[in-house]
Amino acid sequence: MEALKKSILAGAIDPMYLLYGAESFLKEEAAEMIKRAIFPSEADAADNTQIFYGPDLTLGMLLSKASEYPMFTPKQLIIVRQFDKIKKPATKEQQKQYDEKLSQYIARPAEFTVLILDTDPVDKKDIEKSPFNLLKKYRHEFPIIKAPDLFAYNRAKSLGWEFDADALKAFSAYIQPSAREICHEIEKIILYASSRTNEKKQITAPDVYDCVGISRTYNIFELEKALADRNLRLCSGMSLLIMDQEGQKEGLGNIIRYLTIFYLRLWKLSLPEVRQLPQVEIAKILGMYGKQEYFVKNYLGYTRSFSLQNAEHAIIALQEADAALKGLRPYPDEKYLLLQLMQKLLG
Repeated sequence: MEALKKSILAGAIDPMYLLYGAESFLKEEAAEMIKRAIFPSEADAADNTQIFYGPDLTLGMLLSKASEYPMFTPKQLIIVRQFDKIKKPATKEQQKQYDEKLSQYIARPAEFTVLILDTDPVDKKDIEKSPFNLLKKYRHEFPIIKAPDLFAYNRAKSLGWEFDADALKAFSAYIQPSAREICHEIEKIILYASSRTNEKKQITAPDVYDCVGISRTYNIFELEKALADRNLRLCSGMSLLIMDQEGQKEGLGNIIRYLTIFYLRLWKLSLPEVRQLPQVEIAKILGMYGKQEYFVKNYLGYTRSFSLQNAEHAIIALQEADAALKGLRPYPDEKYLLLQLMQKLLG
């Protein structure tokens, strides 16, 4: 995404883009950047942008539209949503003809047209088949975000702001790992933080607590400490309060997601050769970025309370709870599922 942004901002606009993957917000953002780079005003963009949907088009129809001259303007933008669902030809012979036409168009694309082909996630096998294999030069993938804390940190930085260590930890624990939610919440927090004197443009933990609606007393930081103390009663009570703050199902989902990361980090730290590495290297192995490195010492301290076997049992228990929450296993209600999980984690 960063390389794509740089090329667009530098004015290096390709004749076509295949944007594929699960992160629809980032694809929409990329398409909007391309639109702004092509057209001098919103009015020009509105007049010269056409949006189509894959199920309504054949490849032949699309290439025909791309070859038509725009009206009253040197450029036109054609966006195709659900390009992966474009109508399939009736015969292999027609498919061959379409592939030849597409290859010819790619070799000599219309100078006046920019094509954006927006595609949902595509299997690795299918991405190497027609028509995607012909568009290899123009493919840009937007997969599910695997490191939401790093994404959030970089996003804030691109806006001229920086999370402090506690703030990033709190934010990552309570925000769903989707680009749309992360970006919207960061914008909200920056607006809030801008209302106070903040010369360094620093996002603090209280900013996150206030904007996201997290208790300053009962939060994921305190839950970690209670787990390390093996205090079942406190862990259960605190988790129930966190659930009440966020809603039963969503709150439990956030707890499961965060504790899975917590125990996976402890599992990695159970290896003596990892614990002996410099703190910066440990942070990379644990997937902790930026100022999150500060918390490596906390995790090293937690290893005294959790053995390798504890971590493995906890990960299995969390996987079972997650499966239940997703409807793959029956359970009476969220509170029962949470209390059962806490017993398994500290049993």
